[in-house]
Amino acid sequence: MNWIPLNTITQLDDIQKSDSTIIIFKHSTRCAVSSMAKRNLEFDKDLLPNTAPIYYLDLIANRDISNKITEIWGVRHESPQILIVKGDTCIYNASHSDIEMQDIVDHIS
Repeated sequence: MNWIPLNTITQLDDIQKSDSTIIIFKHSTRCAVSSMAKRNLEFDKDLLPNTAPIYYLDLIANRDISNKITEIWGVRHESPQILIVKGDTCIYNASHSDIEMQDIVDHIS
């Protein structure tokens, strides 16, 4: 899995300005459910096209970025959480056990 660390507001601004479809995974490093969701995504990584950008947000280290995500895309904070965004629009989001790679792939195709 080619995680792109998301650790600055500047990166988030660039994501918002982009015309690309971008995946953001919000992960709590202290949560067993979040660790399970991350493992499941990594297990099914072959379903994701190599060109699909997938950002990894460590919520413990970067809560301010999670708050900004809520502000930009209007999606209530949850953890773990997956968001698929394009510009100012959140195309898809899921949390906890609803995070499935096949659903992600279906929304980026």
